[in-house]
Amino acid sequence: MAQKQVAVIGGGIIGVCTAYFLAAAGHQVVVIERRGNVAAETSFGNAGVMAAGYVTPWAKPGMPRHLLAHLFRQEAPLMLPRKLDPALWRWVRLWLSECELEKFRTNMQRMQRLYDYSRSILRQLEPQVLQIDEKTQGYLQLFRTAQDLALAGPALSMLAELDGAHRLLDADAARLLEPALAPQTALAGALYLPHAETANCPLFTKQLKHIAMSMGVEFIFGNSVSAITQNGSKLALHIGETSFATDAIVLAAGAESARMLKELGINTPLFPVKSYAATAIVKDMEAVPLAALTDETYRVSITRMGNRIRLAGTAELASRSATMPDIAQRTLRKVGNDWFPHAANYNHAHFWCGLQATLPDGPPLIGATPIKNLFVNIGHGANGWAMAAGAGKLVADIISERTPEIGLDGLTLARYGMHTG
Repeated sequence: MAQKQVAVIGGGIIGVCTAYFLAAAGHQVVVIERRGNVAAETSFGNAGVMAAGYVTPWAKPGMPRHLLAHLFRQEAPLMLPRKLDPALWRWVRLWLSECELEKFRTNMQRMQRLYDYSRSILRQLEPQVLQIDEKTQGYLQLFRTAQDLALAGPALSMLAELDGAHRLLDADAARLLEPALAPQTALAGALYLPHAETANCPLFTKQLKHIAMSMGVEFIFGNSVSAITQNGSKLALHIGETSFATDAIVLAAGAESARMLKELGINTPLFPVKSYAATAIVKDMEAVPLAALTDETYRVSITRMGNRIRLAGTAELASRSATMPDIAQRTLRKVGNDWFPHAANYNHAHFWCGLQATLPDGPPLIGATPIKNLFVNIGHGANGWAMAAGAGKLVADIISERTPEIGLDGLTLARYGMHTG
């Protein structure tokens, strides 16, 4: 295999993992990130959950009705603009079409294939990278009502078919497993995944960056790629007034990827979904969760990171502003106070918002594009941490002209009818 000069656009968990595996394969790699460090955007607010039950499509049977039922309440898992613009309406229509049972099953199988692979790759990386005392074991999905439990039915069936270790618990068993759960909050049941793990995604990304740099990867911070053009047999990157040629480019720029691809004539249903997080200092270690949890009603994850608790979730469509709406803050505070009211003062939490590059069906897009030597690693939504290691290794193998270790069916642009070189 000939060594190639490869530019990775994006310094989140996806881009850094991709750069690491490209360097490990013997390539000369540069990472271009518009912020001042890695994991400064979407990866910063990641809940850090790696669990089979967490990696599921948003598009599933019953979800449209569930979201509509909460849409105009004081706290809600989803926020919509007053008026749907054409691009958002097209995305919503595609998302609705993916909520059919068979499409959900197909999408979940594809996501689980990548998740399982990524977890196995991450385990190989852990001895080198994960020197983290904040790692926790186990994951609980909390169902406030019988309706929430019924909504999870298709995913539970898939977990059983995929032989994923899990237990469906009644309220008493869930509280026995997680004794700090507030007794006054209604709980219809919970799904427990004992082998799930949670770790600090931005810290991992920064540690992997240092390892990648020791392998020769160059990081260019504070610069945005304004355009990608073809220059003979090579591609050219344009950063302000400067341009340089490279053998290959991997686009891992999150929500900005759709714009760059569109300028090259490649249209994807990638859409920016604004997500939120709140991080609060623990005030009572006896009142914190033992494992990671998700409130399925409000789609908010609760994870403990050392002496902090992170609440991550809720979504807002068609908003690129850096503001934190009141409804998002209320929702995150409500989830924290409902389940672990004595663990932290959520009114003094640090709030964050960022854009997740989300596809209507769920699985990401990995590999070649119609433009020779331009590759993508995009569309992971909220599952970047859970899929990053495997996705990065797959892209590195493709560029190195090696046979990927898992099948790519349903994970490439071909699923949208595009021919890739």
